Amino acid sequence: MISLLEMKNYICFLKFTQNMNKIYSFLCLMFVVFMTSCVSNKDLTYLQDANAKKNGTSIEVVPLKPYRIQINDVLSIKLKALDQKLVEMFNSSTSGAVANSTDALYFDGFTVNDHGNIRVPVLGEIAVLGLTLEEVRAKVEKQLLDEYFNKEADLFVLVKLAGLRYTTNGEVRSPGTKTLFQDKVTILEAIANSGDINITGNHKEVVLVRQYPHGTEVHTIDLTSVDAIKSPYYYIQPNDYIYVKPIKQKTWGFGINGLQSVTTILSALSLVITTYLLINR
Repeated sequence: MISLLEMKNYICFLKFTQNMNKIYSFLCLMFVVFMTSCVSNKDLTYLQDANAKKNGTSIEVVPLKPYRIQINDVLSIKLKALDQKLVEMFNSSTSGAVANSTDALYFDGFTVNDHGNIRVPVLGEIAVLGLTLEEVRAKVEKQLLDEYFNKEADLFVLVKLAGLRYTTNGEVRSPGTKTLFQDKVTILEAIANSGDINITGNHKEVVLVRQYPHGTEVHTIDLTSVDAIKSPYYYIQPNDYIYVKPIKQKTWGFGINGLQSVTTILSALSLVITTYLLINR
């Protein structure tokens, strides 16, 4: 017959086995959480190409269409001639570093009003809405030559956007509105100028809000795929709004890398064991 002591030992063994099974199940669950909470390197690397060879790959970039001017754009118009005094009234009086600042261009540039026109000294209002910069240049030059100058004046007209203004928000290190003095800016350059995307940012679903003459449209671009270069939204336009959504790991509250995940798991395990010991004292 089984003695009382043996029975007690057997019962203790069963309880120990049950507790170990619970702990084992908990550890398995935490391991799954650990594996799913860590951000994969594939979710962070830009422009990946699974079919790329060691020697590289060629990408056919989508041709960039000329930008067409919209309401609230600011244009910089500079005129030059053999006799510079003839065109002084058209040019800003600011010079040097001040002339290239965003503030100076805002106040001294020509803003497209709600009717799609700009007001130029002497020339008056000129309709520019929907035109390219080259078309505006040709229009201003033609009007000046027809009404005020002759070909012997050797007139030179330069029309540019007063900086490419855009806004970044969401999971970027330095959100806000920025202006770059470049003719072409890619979405990668725009994000880099905002300090790059945080590790908690969703690189696969970057939202781009763009203004069109017919209204506002929302687009999505996957920056982890090399096909992003082929996207018509790879190059940003003035007044674009770029939003980087957070990944699920951030909303779950788990660690976003191995160290943080291990710390979270150990803290949770310590809490469970402590609670269990207090209950079974």
